[in-house]
Amino acid sequence: MPKDALDLAPIRGLPGKPPEGERVLWQGAPQTWALARSACKVHWVAGYFLFLAVWRGAAFALEGRGGEGLVIALWFLGIGAAAVAILTAMAWAMARATTYTITNRRVMMQIGAALTATVNIPHQWIASASLKKDRHGLGTIALEMKDPEKLTLFMLWPHVRPWSVNKPQPALRCIRDAEAVASILGAAARARIAEVEGPGALADPEGEARPSREPAAIAAE
Repeated sequence: MPKDALDLAPIRGLPGKPPEGERVLWQGAPQTWALARSACKVHWVAGYFLFLAVWRGAAFALEGRGGEGLVIALWFLGIGAAAVAILTAMAWAMARATTYTITNRRVMMQIGAALTATVNIPHQWIASASLKKDRHGLGTIALEMKDPEKLTLFMLWPHVRPWSVNKPQPALRCIRDAEAVASILGAAARARIAEVEGPGALADPEGEARPSREPAAIAAE
């Protein structure tokens, strides 16, 4: 892994003072409850313990042991509430410790509630990007890497696209105004790739725009 992929971050949101010519275009962080639902699956956990409470309570009630059934149901509900509270607290800590940053040269993710680190992703490392919105108006922008071995799932979680295990995709998860952020990222990526690789980097040999999913044209899912 390139040594600049992971730096200890002495300044919140940035690995240090940006070099000359680099500008911060956007900063944000995950929304706690959305991260709890998306990464920690609190709604599934709550539903599971609710099912157990109803199932076991009803089973005892059908046997004429309604009092015992109520106790069992309340016991399951209590465990479920504790599990949801712990997972929500974890999501809160992760969201509070996270800062996503987009500059004109790279994407940075300051992550880690216990050990804070900054993941640096230059725009030219990104092969494509996708935007997924939820019904609550929040969105996640996943970044497909040209070389997925540069970063690991263990390093990134939960700031990674779900189910991208073998080829982890860093993700700006559960952010507000995701469409606007995607536009900022797309424009910055296009400009940076053209600057580093030349104006023809985003065109095919005939000079026409590539139809593939360039970071500059983020695909919505």
